[in-house]
Amino acid sequence: MTSDRSDLSFRVGREEIRVRRRYEVLSIANDIVIGLWFLIGSILFFSESTTFIGTWLFVVGSAQMLIRPGIRMTRHVHLTRIGSRTPDSRRDY
Repeated sequence: MTSDRSDLSFRVGREEIRVRRRYEVLSIANDIVIGLWFLIGSILFFSESTTFIGTWLFVVGSAQMLIRPGIRMTRHVHLTRIGSRTPDSRRDY
C-alpha cells in the first residue's frame, strides 16, 4: 500500500481558526446554560410548590438543545464560505 502525503495535507488560515474558536466558545456557553436549566429545574422538583417552574426550565433546556445543531450548521456554512474565498478556489470566468 502506497502512501500519498498530499492526502494528509490541508490548509488552515487565521480567519478559519478564529471562526472555529468563536463557534466553539458559543457551543460551550450554550452547553453550560443548558446544564444550568436542567440542574435548577431538577432542584425545583424537590418542592411541590416549584414543580411548575421546574417543568418549564426543563422545557426551555430541551428547546435550547435544538440550538446546538444550529450552531454547528452555522459554523459549517461559515467555514464553507471562507473556504470558497481562498486563492486556490477562485476562478475567473
